Amino acid sequence: MSTADMNWVGVLEHHAARTPDRPFAVQDGDVVSYRGALDRAAAIAAGLRVRGVAAGDVVALLAHNSIDFLTTIFAANHLGAVVMPLNWRLAAPELAYILEHAQARVLVADAELAALGADAARALPALDRVLIGRQDRAGWVRLDDVADGTAPPVERAPAAGDDLQRLMYTSGTTGRPKGVMITHANLAWKNYAHTAEFGLTGADIGLACGPLYHVGALDLVTTSIISAGGSTHVHPVFDAARVVDDIESARITVVWLAPAMVRAILDLPGIETRDLSSVRLLIGGGEKMPLPLIDRIERIFPSAWFADAYGLTETVSGDTFLDAASIRAKRGSVGRTCLYLELDIWDAQGRPLPAGESGEIVLRGPKVFRGYWRDPAATERAFAGGWFHTGDIGVRDADGYVFIVDRLKDMILSGGENIAGSEVERVLYEHADVREAAVVGRPDPRWGEVPVAFVALRPGSGVAEQELLEHCRGQLARFKVPRAVTFVDALPRNPSGKILKRELRALIDQPDGQPV
Repeated sequence: MSTADMNWVGVLEHHAARTPDRPFAVQDGDVVSYRGALDRAAAIAAGLRVRGVAAGDVVALLAHNSIDFLTTIFAANHLGAVVMPLNWRLAAPELAYILEHAQARVLVADAELAALGADAARALPALDRVLIGRQDRAGWVRLDDVADGTAPPVERAPAAGDDLQRLMYTSGTTGRPKGVMITHANLAWKNYAHTAEFGLTGADIGLACGPLYHVGALDLVTTSIISAGGSTHVHPVFDAARVVDDIESARITVVWLAPAMVRAILDLPGIETRDLSSVRLLIGGGEKMPLPLIDRIERIFPSAWFADAYGLTETVSGDTFLDAASIRAKRGSVGRTCLYLELDIWDAQGRPLPAGESGEIVLRGPKVFRGYWRDPAATERAFAGGWFHTGDIGVRDADGYVFIVDRLKDMILSGGENIAGSEVERVLYEHADVREAAVVGRPDPRWGEVPVAFVALRPGSGVAEQELLEHCRGQLARFKVPRAVTFVDALPRNPSGKILKRELRALIDQPDGQPV
Protein backbone atom coordinates (compact mmCIF):
# COMPACT_ATOMS: atom_id res chain seq x y z
CA MET A 1 0.00 0.00 0.00
CA SER A 2 1.25 3.46 -0.91
CA THR A 3 1.79 5.71 2.11
CA ALA A 4 2.20 8.91 0.10
CA ASP A 5 -0.68 11.40 0.36
CA MET A 6 -2.66 11.01 -2.86
CA ASN A 7 -5.95 12.59 -1.77
CA TRP A 8 -7.85 13.94 -4.77
CA VAL A 9 -8.27 17.20 -2.83
CA GLY A 10 -4.54 17.76 -3.24
CA VAL A 11 -5.13 18.54 -6.92
CA LEU A 12 -7.59 21.30 -5.98
CA GLU A 13 -5.16 22.65 -3.39
CA HIS A 14 -2.34 22.66 -5.95
CA HIS A 15 -4.22 24.76 -8.49
CA ALA A 16 -5.82 27.00 -5.85
CA ALA A 17 -2.31 27.93 -4.69
CA ARG A 18 -0.92 28.57 -8.18
CA THR A 19 -3.88 29.88 -10.20
CA PRO A 20 -6.38 30.88 -7.48
CA ASP A 21 -8.44 33.13 -9.75
CA ARG A 22 -8.67 30.80 -12.74
CA PRO A 23 -12.24 29.58 -13.29
CA PHE A 24 -12.71 26.14 -11.81
CA ALA A 25 -16.24 25.80 -13.15
CA VAL A 26 -18.96 27.87 -14.80
CA GLN A 27 -22.69 27.21 -14.55
CA ASP A 28 -25.55 29.43 -15.72
CA GLY A 29 -23.30 32.49 -15.62
CA ASP A 30 -21.95 31.75 -12.15
CA VAL A 31 -18.16 31.43 -12.07
CA VAL A 32 -16.32 29.72 -9.23
CA SER A 33 -12.54 30.04 -9.08
CA TYR A 34 -10.14 27.34 -7.93
CA ARG A 35 -9.72 29.20 -4.64
CA GLY A 36 -13.48 29.50 -4.29
CA ALA A 37 -14.00 25.81 -5.01
CA LEU A 38 -11.42 24.84 -2.38
CA ASP A 39 -13.06 27.11 0.21
CA ARG A 40 -16.55 25.78 -0.62
CA ALA A 41 -15.38 22.17 -0.33
CA ALA A 42 -13.72 22.86 3.02
CA ALA A 43 -16.87 24.55 4.33
CA ILE A 44 -19.07 21.62 3.25
CA ALA A 45 -16.59 19.21 4.82
CA ALA A 46 -16.68 21.09 8.12
CA GLY A 47 -20.48 21.04 8.16
CA LEU A 48 -20.62 17.34 7.33
CA ARG A 49 -18.15 16.60 10.11
CA VAL A 50 -20.45 18.30 12.62
CA ARG A 51 -23.20 16.01 11.36
CA GLY A 52 -21.07 12.98 12.13
CA VAL A 53 -19.44 12.17 8.79
CA ALA A 54 -15.96 10.75 9.30
CA ALA A 55 -13.17 9.06 7.36
CA GLY A 56 -14.37 5.92 5.63
CA ASP A 57 -18.05 6.91 5.65
CA VAL A 58 -19.97 6.82 2.37
CA VAL A 59 -21.50 10.08 1.13
CA ALA A 60 -24.14 9.37 -1.51
CA LEU A 61 -24.75 12.02 -4.17
CA LEU A 62 -28.08 12.02 -6.02
CA ALA A 63 -27.92 15.14 -8.14
CA HIS A 64 -27.97 16.63 -11.57
CA ASN A 65 -24.72 18.18 -12.75
CA SER A 66 -23.74 21.25 -10.79
CA ILE A 67 -20.72 22.98 -9.33
CA ASP A 68 -21.86 21.75 -5.92
CA PHE A 69 -21.80 18.19 -7.29
CA LEU A 70 -18.06 18.63 -7.88
CA THR A 71 -17.33 20.47 -4.63
CA THR A 72 -19.26 17.86 -2.62
CA ILE A 73 -16.94 15.19 -4.03
CA PHE A 74 -13.96 17.20 -2.81
CA ALA A 75 -15.71 17.81 0.54
CA ALA A 76 -16.22 14.10 1.17
CA ASN A 77 -12.61 13.34 0.24
CA HIS A 78 -11.45 16.24 2.47
CA LEU A 79 -12.78 14.20 5.41
CA GLY A 80 -11.30 10.96 4.12
CA ALA A 81 -14.85 9.86 3.28
CA VAL A 82 -15.94 8.01 0.15
CA VAL A 83 -18.25 9.71 -2.33
CA MET A 84 -20.87 7.69 -4.20
CA PRO A 85 -22.52 9.35 -7.24
CA LEU A 86 -25.94 7.82 -7.93
CA ASN A 87 -27.75 7.44 -11.22
CA TRP A 88 -30.84 9.64 -10.84
CA ARG A 89 -32.54 7.72 -13.64
CA LEU A 90 -32.84 4.66 -11.42
CA ALA A 91 -36.11 3.75 -9.71
CA ALA A 92 -36.46 4.14 -5.95
CA PRO A 93 -36.15 0.38 -5.20
CA GLU A 94 -32.89 0.25 -7.16
CA LEU A 95 -31.50 3.26 -5.28
CA ALA A 96 -32.67 1.81 -1.97
CA TYR A 97 -30.68 -1.35 -2.62
CA ILE A 98 -27.54 0.66 -3.43
CA LEU A 99 -27.86 2.93 -0.38
CA GLU A 100 -28.29 -0.06 1.92
CA HIS A 101 -25.59 -2.19 0.32
CA ALA A 102 -23.09 0.69 0.35
CA GLN A 103 -23.94 1.46 3.99
CA ALA A 104 -24.26 5.14 3.11
CA ARG A 105 -23.97 7.60 5.98
CA VAL A 106 -25.48 10.66 4.29
CA LEU A 107 -27.48 11.37 1.13
CA VAL A 108 -26.87 14.68 -0.67
CA ALA A 109 -29.60 15.32 -3.24
CA ASP A 110 -30.94 18.00 -5.55
CA ALA A 111 -34.21 19.60 -4.52
CA GLU A 112 -35.68 18.29 -7.79
CA LEU A 113 -34.70 14.76 -6.77
CA ALA A 114 -35.63 15.01 -3.08
CA ALA A 115 -38.85 13.01 -3.49
CA LEU A 116 -36.98 10.20 -5.25
CA GLY A 117 -34.27 10.29 -2.59
CA ALA A 118 -36.77 10.23 0.25
CA ASP A 119 -38.60 7.30 -1.32
CA ALA A 120 -35.33 5.40 -1.74
CA ALA A 121 -34.27 6.16 1.83
CA ARG A 122 -37.63 5.31 3.41
CA ALA A 123 -36.30 2.15 5.07
CA LEU A 124 -33.07 3.87 6.20
CA PRO A 125 -34.10 6.25 9.00
CA ALA A 126 -30.51 6.75 10.15
CA LEU A 127 -29.45 8.12 6.75
CA ASP A 128 -28.80 11.85 7.06
CA ARG A 129 -30.29 13.97 4.24
CA VAL A 130 -28.75 17.12 2.77
CA LEU A 131 -30.42 19.18 0.05
CA ILE A 132 -28.69 21.06 -2.78
CA GLY A 133 -30.69 24.18 -3.62
CA ARG A 134 -32.50 27.02 -1.94
CA GLN A 135 -35.75 25.25 -1.17
CA ASP A 136 -36.69 23.94 2.25
CA ARG A 137 -37.96 20.35 2.49
CA ALA A 138 -39.16 18.58 5.61
CA GLY A 139 -36.61 16.02 6.74
CA TRP A 140 -33.76 17.65 4.85
CA VAL A 141 -31.09 20.20 5.78
CA ARG A 142 -29.89 22.56 3.06
CA LEU A 143 -26.31 22.23 1.84
CA ASP A 144 -25.90 26.00 2.15
CA ASP A 145 -26.77 25.70 5.85
CA VAL A 146 -24.31 22.82 6.25
CA ALA A 147 -21.60 25.02 4.67
CA ASP A 148 -22.57 28.31 6.36
CA GLY A 149 -19.15 28.78 7.96
CA THR A 150 -20.24 28.28 11.57
CA ALA A 151 -18.70 24.82 11.87
CA PRO A 152 -15.10 24.66 13.08
CA PRO A 153 -12.62 24.04 10.25
CA VAL A 154 -11.51 20.44 9.71
CA GLU A 155 -7.96 19.57 8.76
CA ARG A 156 -7.84 17.84 5.39
CA ALA A 157 -7.31 14.11 5.79
CA PRO A 158 -4.36 12.47 4.02
CA ALA A 159 -5.18 9.52 1.76
CA ALA A 160 -2.96 6.64 0.77
CA GLY A 161 -3.12 5.52 -2.83
CA ASP A 162 -5.18 2.43 -1.97
CA ASP A 163 -7.75 4.38 0.08
CA LEU A 164 -11.18 4.65 -1.52
CA GLN A 165 -11.95 7.89 -3.29
CA ARG A 166 -15.26 6.81 -4.75
CA LEU A 167 -17.87 4.07 -5.06
CA MET A 168 -19.72 3.73 -8.37
CA TYR A 169 -22.42 1.10 -8.78
CA THR A 170 -22.50 -0.54 -12.15
CA SER A 171 -24.90 -2.99 -13.75
CA GLY A 172 -23.75 -6.55 -13.32
CA THR A 173 -24.74 -9.98 -14.53
CA THR A 174 -26.08 -11.28 -11.21
CA GLY A 175 -29.28 -9.25 -11.22
CA ARG A 176 -27.94 -6.64 -8.78
CA PRO A 177 -25.48 -3.80 -9.39
CA LYS A 178 -22.00 -4.05 -7.91
CA GLY A 179 -20.10 -1.31 -6.11
CA VAL A 180 -16.87 -0.48 -7.94
CA MET A 181 -14.16 0.61 -5.49
CA ILE A 182 -12.13 3.40 -7.09
CA THR A 183 -9.07 4.51 -5.14
CA HIS A 184 -7.26 7.84 -5.05
CA ALA A 185 -4.38 6.18 -6.94
CA ASN A 186 -6.74 4.80 -9.60
CA LEU A 187 -7.99 8.33 -10.27
CA ALA A 188 -4.49 9.84 -10.25
CA TRP A 189 -3.06 7.29 -12.69
CA LYS A 190 -6.07 7.72 -14.97
CA ASN A 191 -5.52 11.47 -14.97
CA TYR A 192 -1.81 11.08 -15.73
CA ALA A 193 -2.64 8.77 -18.64
CA HIS A 194 -5.33 10.99 -20.14
CA THR A 195 -3.31 14.17 -19.75
CA ALA A 196 -0.51 12.51 -21.72
CA GLU A 197 -2.92 11.09 -24.30
CA PHE A 198 -4.71 14.37 -24.99
CA GLY A 199 -2.13 17.00 -24.08
CA LEU A 200 -4.49 18.66 -21.59
CA THR A 201 -3.40 21.98 -20.06
CA GLY A 202 -4.80 24.74 -17.90
CA ALA A 203 -5.89 26.52 -21.09
CA ASP A 204 -8.44 23.80 -21.90
CA ILE A 205 -12.14 24.43 -21.36
CA GLY A 206 -14.21 21.30 -20.83
CA LEU A 207 -17.93 20.78 -21.09
CA ALA A 208 -19.74 18.50 -18.63
CA CYS A 209 -23.04 17.95 -20.41
CA GLY A 210 -23.41 14.21 -19.86
CA PRO A 211 -24.42 12.98 -16.39
CA LEU A 212 -21.61 13.25 -13.86
CA TYR A 213 -22.76 10.05 -12.17
CA HIS A 214 -21.23 8.34 -15.23
CA VAL A 215 -17.47 7.91 -15.75
CA GLY A 216 -17.87 9.28 -19.30
CA ALA A 217 -18.73 12.82 -18.22
CA LEU A 218 -16.99 12.69 -14.85
CA ASP A 219 -13.69 11.09 -15.82
CA LEU A 220 -13.21 11.26 -19.58
CA VAL A 221 -13.48 15.04 -19.32
CA THR A 222 -14.10 16.68 -15.97
CA THR A 223 -11.62 15.13 -13.52
CA SER A 224 -8.97 15.15 -16.28
CA ILE A 225 -9.56 18.86 -16.93
CA ILE A 226 -9.42 19.62 -13.20
CA SER A 227 -6.20 17.65 -12.89
CA ALA A 228 -4.66 19.81 -15.62
CA GLY A 229 -5.94 23.01 -14.02
CA GLY A 230 -8.42 23.87 -16.76
CA SER A 231 -12.00 25.12 -16.54
CA THR A 232 -15.28 23.23 -16.87
CA HIS A 233 -18.66 24.47 -18.05
CA VAL A 234 -21.41 22.52 -16.31
CA HIS A 235 -24.85 21.75 -17.76
CA PRO A 236 -27.36 20.25 -15.31
CA VAL A 237 -28.69 17.88 -17.97
CA PHE A 238 -27.93 17.28 -21.62
CA ASP A 239 -29.60 19.67 -24.05
CA ALA A 240 -28.24 19.53 -27.59
CA ALA A 241 -29.10 23.14 -28.50
CA ARG A 242 -27.56 24.47 -25.32
CA VAL A 243 -24.40 22.42 -25.91
CA VAL A 244 -23.95 24.02 -29.32
CA ASP A 245 -24.63 27.50 -27.95
CA ASP A 246 -22.08 27.03 -25.16
CA ILE A 247 -19.43 25.64 -27.49
CA GLU A 248 -19.78 28.73 -29.69
CA SER A 249 -19.89 31.33 -26.92
CA ALA A 250 -17.42 29.82 -24.41
CA ARG A 251 -15.08 28.31 -27.03
CA ILE A 252 -15.18 24.86 -25.47
CA THR A 253 -12.12 22.75 -26.36
CA VAL A 254 -12.90 19.30 -24.89
CA VAL A 255 -16.15 17.36 -24.63
CA TRP A 256 -17.34 13.78 -24.14
CA LEU A 257 -20.50 12.77 -25.97
CA ALA A 258 -22.24 9.40 -25.96
CA PRO A 259 -23.40 8.26 -29.43
CA ALA A 260 -27.01 9.30 -28.77
CA MET A 261 -25.79 12.78 -27.77
CA VAL A 262 -23.73 13.08 -30.98
CA ARG A 263 -26.80 12.20 -33.04
CA ALA A 264 -28.96 14.74 -31.21
CA ILE A 265 -26.44 17.49 -32.02
CA LEU A 266 -26.09 16.48 -35.66
CA ASP A 267 -29.90 16.48 -36.00
CA LEU A 268 -30.25 20.11 -34.88
CA PRO A 269 -31.63 22.40 -37.59
CA GLY A 270 -28.90 24.57 -39.10
CA ILE A 271 -26.08 22.69 -37.38
CA GLU A 272 -23.93 22.90 -40.53
CA THR A 273 -23.75 26.71 -40.14
CA ARG A 274 -22.62 26.76 -36.50
CA ASP A 275 -19.04 27.53 -35.46
CA LEU A 276 -17.81 24.57 -33.42
CA SER A 277 -14.20 24.97 -34.50
CA SER A 278 -12.97 25.56 -30.92
CA VAL A 279 -13.43 21.87 -30.07
CA ARG A 280 -10.06 20.16 -30.45
CA LEU A 281 -11.05 16.89 -28.74
CA LEU A 282 -14.38 15.07 -28.97
CA ILE A 283 -14.31 11.79 -27.07
CA GLY A 284 -16.86 9.22 -28.18
CA GLY A 285 -17.30 5.50 -27.83
CA GLY A 286 -19.94 2.86 -27.40
CA GLU A 287 -20.62 1.78 -30.96
CA LYS A 288 -19.05 1.56 -34.40
CA MET A 289 -19.54 4.72 -36.42
CA PRO A 290 -20.19 4.42 -40.17
CA LEU A 291 -17.87 6.47 -42.38
CA PRO A 292 -20.61 8.87 -43.58
CA LEU A 293 -21.35 9.74 -39.96
CA ILE A 294 -17.65 10.22 -39.20
CA ASP A 295 -17.41 12.49 -42.26
CA ARG A 296 -20.28 14.58 -40.94
CA ILE A 297 -18.80 14.80 -37.44
CA GLU A 298 -15.57 16.08 -38.98
CA ARG A 299 -17.46 18.71 -40.97
CA ILE A 300 -19.43 19.93 -37.95
CA PHE A 301 -16.35 19.82 -35.66
CA PRO A 302 -13.63 20.77 -38.18
CA SER A 303 -10.80 21.10 -35.64
CA ALA A 304 -11.65 18.10 -33.48
CA TRP A 305 -9.93 14.80 -32.99
CA PHE A 306 -12.87 12.41 -32.76
CA ALA A 307 -11.35 9.93 -30.33
CA ASP A 308 -13.34 6.72 -30.37
CA ALA A 309 -12.77 5.08 -27.00
CA TYR A 310 -13.22 1.94 -24.93
CA GLY A 311 -13.35 1.92 -21.15
CA LEU A 312 -15.21 0.77 -18.09
CA THR A 313 -16.33 2.06 -14.72
CA GLU A 314 -13.86 -0.43 -13.21
CA THR A 315 -10.95 1.34 -14.92
CA VAL A 316 -12.12 4.93 -14.30
CA SER A 317 -12.93 5.14 -18.04
CA GLY A 318 -10.80 5.54 -21.14
CA ASP A 319 -8.60 2.48 -21.65
CA THR A 320 -8.07 2.71 -25.42
CA PHE A 321 -8.36 5.60 -27.87
CA LEU A 322 -8.30 5.69 -31.66
CA ASP A 323 -5.75 8.24 -32.87
CA ALA A 324 -6.89 10.83 -35.40
CA ALA A 325 -4.55 9.57 -38.12
CA SER A 326 -6.14 6.10 -38.03
CA ILE A 327 -9.82 6.95 -37.95
CA ARG A 328 -10.29 5.65 -41.50
CA ALA A 329 -7.53 3.09 -41.82
CA LYS A 330 -8.66 1.44 -38.57
CA ARG A 331 -12.37 2.15 -38.87
CA GLY A 332 -14.32 0.20 -36.28
CA SER A 333 -11.36 0.04 -33.89
CA VAL A 334 -11.36 1.59 -30.44
CA GLY A 335 -7.64 2.22 -30.79
CA ARG A 336 -4.66 1.33 -28.65
CA THR A 337 -4.15 1.36 -24.91
CA CYS A 338 -3.39 4.52 -22.99
CA LEU A 339 -0.36 4.99 -20.78
CA TYR A 340 0.07 2.83 -17.65
CA LEU A 341 -2.31 0.10 -18.83
CA GLU A 342 -1.73 -3.40 -20.18
CA LEU A 343 -4.33 -5.12 -22.34
CA ASP A 344 -4.37 -8.73 -23.45
CA ILE A 345 -6.77 -11.09 -25.21
CA TRP A 346 -7.32 -14.46 -23.49
CA ASP A 347 -9.14 -17.63 -24.44
CA ALA A 348 -11.59 -19.41 -22.12
CA GLN A 349 -8.71 -21.21 -20.41
CA GLY A 350 -6.87 -17.99 -19.58
CA ARG A 351 -4.23 -18.36 -22.29
CA PRO A 352 -3.06 -15.29 -24.25
CA LEU A 353 -4.15 -15.25 -27.88
CA PRO A 354 -2.15 -13.97 -30.86
CA ALA A 355 -3.17 -11.04 -33.06
CA GLY A 356 -6.22 -11.80 -35.18
CA GLU A 357 -7.86 -14.21 -32.73
CA SER A 358 -10.81 -13.08 -30.62
CA GLY A 359 -11.15 -13.69 -26.90
CA GLU A 360 -11.90 -11.93 -23.63
CA ILE A 361 -10.28 -8.54 -23.04
CA VAL A 362 -8.29 -8.51 -19.80
CA LEU A 363 -6.60 -5.47 -18.28
CA ARG A 364 -3.89 -4.75 -15.75
CA GLY A 365 -2.45 -1.51 -14.38
CA PRO A 366 -2.69 1.11 -11.64
CA LYS A 367 -5.90 2.66 -13.00
CA VAL A 368 -7.77 -0.65 -12.62
CA PHE A 369 -10.11 -0.63 -9.62
CA ARG A 370 -9.48 -2.31 -6.27
CA GLY A 371 -12.46 -4.67 -6.32
CA TYR A 372 -16.20 -4.85 -5.68
CA TRP A 373 -17.57 -3.42 -2.47
CA ARG A 374 -18.62 -6.10 0.03
CA ASP A 375 -18.33 -8.78 -2.63
CA PRO A 376 -15.06 -10.72 -2.31
CA ALA A 377 -16.34 -13.60 -4.44
CA ALA A 378 -17.10 -11.31 -7.39
CA THR A 379 -13.73 -9.59 -6.91
CA GLU A 380 -11.90 -12.91 -6.96
CA ARG A 381 -13.69 -13.96 -10.15
CA ALA A 382 -13.00 -10.61 -11.81
CA PHE A 383 -9.25 -10.85 -11.13
CA ALA A 384 -8.71 -14.53 -11.94
CA GLY A 385 -5.15 -14.96 -13.16
CA GLY A 386 -4.10 -11.54 -11.83
CA TRP A 387 -5.79 -9.52 -14.58
CA PHE A 388 -9.20 -7.83 -14.60
CA HIS A 389 -11.65 -9.74 -16.78
CA THR A 390 -13.81 -7.20 -18.62
CA GLY A 391 -16.35 -9.67 -19.96
CA ASP A 392 -15.94 -8.11 -23.39
CA ILE A 393 -14.82 -10.07 -26.43
CA GLY A 394 -12.24 -8.35 -28.60
CA VAL A 395 -9.52 -8.92 -31.15
CA ARG A 396 -6.22 -7.12 -31.66
CA ASP A 397 -4.65 -6.62 -35.07
CA ALA A 398 -0.96 -6.83 -35.91
CA ASP A 399 -0.53 -3.11 -35.14
CA GLY A 400 -2.01 -3.42 -31.66
CA TYR A 401 -5.38 -1.83 -32.49
CA VAL A 402 -8.30 -3.28 -30.56
CA PHE A 403 -11.68 -4.14 -32.06
CA ILE A 404 -14.68 -4.96 -29.85
CA VAL A 405 -16.41 -8.09 -31.16
CA ASP A 406 -19.13 -8.85 -28.60
CA ARG A 407 -20.03 -8.55 -24.94
CA LEU A 408 -19.54 -11.71 -22.99
CA LYS A 409 -21.85 -10.40 -20.28
CA ASP A 410 -24.71 -9.61 -22.69
CA MET A 411 -24.71 -5.98 -21.58
CA ILE A 412 -27.12 -3.72 -23.45
CA LEU A 413 -25.70 -0.27 -24.27
CA SER A 414 -28.53 2.24 -24.53
CA GLY A 415 -27.80 5.95 -24.93
CA GLY A 416 -24.54 5.65 -23.01
CA GLU A 417 -26.14 3.65 -20.19
CA ASN A 418 -25.30 0.04 -19.36
CA ILE A 419 -28.29 -2.25 -18.91
CA ALA A 420 -27.72 -5.79 -17.68
CA GLY A 421 -30.40 -8.03 -19.12
CA SER A 422 -30.31 -10.02 -15.88
CA GLU A 423 -31.49 -6.98 -13.91
CA VAL A 424 -34.60 -6.68 -16.06
CA GLU A 425 -35.11 -10.45 -16.08
CA ARG A 426 -35.06 -10.52 -12.28
CA VAL A 427 -37.97 -8.07 -12.18
CA LEU A 428 -39.93 -9.97 -14.83
CA TYR A 429 -39.49 -13.20 -12.89
CA GLU A 430 -41.09 -11.54 -9.88
CA HIS A 431 -44.41 -11.41 -11.78
CA ALA A 432 -46.51 -14.43 -10.80
CA ASP A 433 -47.46 -15.28 -14.40
CA VAL A 434 -43.91 -15.34 -15.82
CA ARG A 435 -42.33 -18.80 -16.18
CA GLU A 436 -39.24 -17.79 -18.19
CA ALA A 437 -37.82 -14.45 -19.29
CA ALA A 438 -34.84 -13.25 -21.29
CA VAL A 439 -33.89 -9.70 -22.23
CA VAL A 440 -31.68 -8.72 -25.16
CA GLY A 441 -30.78 -5.52 -27.00
CA ARG A 442 -32.62 -4.44 -30.13
CA PRO A 443 -30.82 -2.02 -32.50
CA ASP A 444 -32.25 1.47 -32.24
CA PRO A 445 -31.38 4.45 -34.49
CA ARG A 446 -31.43 6.93 -31.61
CA TRP A 447 -30.20 5.02 -28.56
CA GLY A 448 -27.95 2.43 -30.20
CA GLU A 449 -29.82 -0.36 -28.43
CA VAL A 450 -32.99 -0.69 -26.37
CA PRO A 451 -34.02 -3.66 -24.20
CA VAL A 452 -36.72 -6.05 -25.40
CA ALA A 453 -38.05 -9.06 -23.55
CA PHE A 454 -38.96 -12.60 -24.54
CA VAL A 455 -41.35 -14.17 -22.04
CA ALA A 456 -42.84 -17.63 -21.61
CA LEU A 457 -45.93 -17.55 -19.41
CA ARG A 458 -47.20 -20.09 -16.94
CA PRO A 459 -49.93 -22.42 -18.27
CA GLY A 460 -53.31 -20.75 -18.33
CA SER A 461 -51.99 -17.21 -17.89
CA GLY A 462 -53.55 -14.47 -19.96
CA VAL A 463 -51.36 -11.59 -18.83
CA ALA A 464 -50.91 -8.92 -21.49
CA GLU A 465 -47.78 -7.08 -22.61
CA GLN A 466 -48.79 -3.77 -21.03
CA GLU A 467 -49.31 -5.37 -17.63
CA LEU A 468 -45.77 -6.74 -17.67
CA LEU A 469 -44.38 -3.37 -18.78
CA GLU A 470 -46.26 -1.61 -15.96
CA HIS A 471 -44.83 -4.17 -13.53
CA CYS A 472 -41.32 -3.28 -14.76
CA ARG A 473 -41.96 0.47 -14.56
CA GLY A 474 -42.62 0.17 -10.85
CA GLN A 475 -39.25 -1.43 -10.20
CA LEU A 476 -36.84 -0.19 -12.85
CA ALA A 477 -35.48 3.03 -14.28
CA ARG A 478 -37.40 4.08 -17.36
CA PHE A 479 -34.51 3.37 -19.73
CA LYS A 480 -34.32 -0.23 -18.46
CA VAL A 481 -37.99 -1.00 -19.07
CA PRO A 482 -38.37 -3.25 -22.16
CA ARG A 483 -39.67 -1.49 -25.24
CA ALA A 484 -41.57 -4.63 -26.23
CA VAL A 485 -42.47 -8.07 -24.96
CA THR A 486 -42.59 -11.07 -27.28
CA PHE A 487 -44.46 -14.06 -25.86
CA VAL A 488 -42.95 -17.45 -26.69
CA ASP A 489 -43.79 -21.03 -25.79
CA ALA A 490 -40.29 -21.62 -24.41
CA LEU A 491 -36.89 -20.00 -24.50
CA PRO A 492 -34.19 -21.61 -26.65
CA ARG A 493 -31.52 -23.39 -24.62
CA ASN A 494 -28.38 -25.38 -25.27
CA PRO A 495 -27.95 -28.95 -23.94
CA SER A 496 -26.65 -27.63 -20.60
CA GLY A 497 -29.71 -25.42 -20.15
CA LYS A 498 -28.15 -22.04 -20.96
CA ILE A 499 -30.50 -19.64 -22.74
CA LEU A 500 -29.33 -18.98 -26.29
CA LYS A 501 -29.71 -15.22 -26.50
CA ARG A 502 -28.17 -15.13 -29.96
CA GLU A 503 -31.25 -16.98 -31.23
CA LEU A 504 -33.51 -14.43 -29.57
CA ARG A 505 -31.59 -11.59 -31.20
CA ALA A 506 -32.09 -13.31 -34.55
CA LEU A 507 -35.86 -13.26 -33.91
CA ILE A 508 -35.98 -9.49 -33.41
CA ASP A 509 -36.36 -8.93 -37.16
CA GLN A 510 -38.93 -11.75 -37.25
CA PRO A 511 -41.38 -10.79 -34.49
CA ASP A 512 -43.80 -13.56 -35.43
CA GLY A 513 -41.13 -16.25 -35.22
CA GLN A 514 -40.77 -18.75 -32.42
CA PRO A 515 -37.59 -20.20 -30.96
CA VAL A 516 -37.00 -23.81 -31.83
